[in-house]
Amino acid sequence: MPTLAERYQTVKNRIIHAEQQSQRPANSVHLLAVSKTKPIEDINALATLGQQAFGENYVQEALDKIQQRPDLEWHFIGPIQSNKTKPIAEHFDWVESVDRLKIAERLSAQRPTDKPALNILLQVNISGEPSKSGFEPTELLNIASQIDALPGLVIRGLMAIPEPESDLLKQRQPFAHMLKLFTRLQQVLPHRPIDTLSMGMSADLEAAISEGSTQVRIGSDLFGARSYAN
Repeated sequence: MPTLAERYQTVKNRIIHAEQQSQRPANSVHLLAVSKTKPIEDINALATLGQQAFGENYVQEALDKIQQRPDLEWHFIGPIQSNKTKPIAEHFDWVESVDRLKIAERLSAQRPTDKPALNILLQVNISGEPSKSGFEPTELLNIASQIDALPGLVIRGLMAIPEPESDLLKQRQPFAHMLKLFTRLQQVLPHRPIDTLSMGMSADLEAAISEGSTQVRIGSDLFGARSYAN
């Protein structure tokens, strides 16, 4: 059974290889370690190896971890309930799953004024799945302009979770669409640092990187279904 350190290196090697295959610059794709349900010991171990950015889905669990490791970069990546926006606005560095104008407005109002602006990504329902959250591609740019006017937030880019596909070419299609939306967003908001296109997970990171992803979100290939030895 591979150790956590070995799994981490394997994932990093996959990213490096995908960058090379796609003729992307070295270190142009960042790794977000999806640490939901994983113990703080695993997070500490990865931090020791150099991993700084961690993604969480569950607010209370995340707050416990943030309290122990406030030095790390914490991303909220799960569905957001309206009654949970306050602790998210107060404690996270990034929110990647902004999927409604109402959520953005609440995060803006509840972000402490003594903290830097909250980095946010707009989630896009790129595959048009009824069960998935996210803005429709056709409404995205109009909504982005409205959210851009809110204080306490800074739009950094887009996030998507396409419908799973096993075929590489089919995996690439929604990612290619996301890259076009990302480029348009940069044009619509030239005054913002639109630099993050968060797409690609354990099963499809190569396809995502080939289509311009700047951040892949990896959980199972790092941590497995349960905790592993360090």
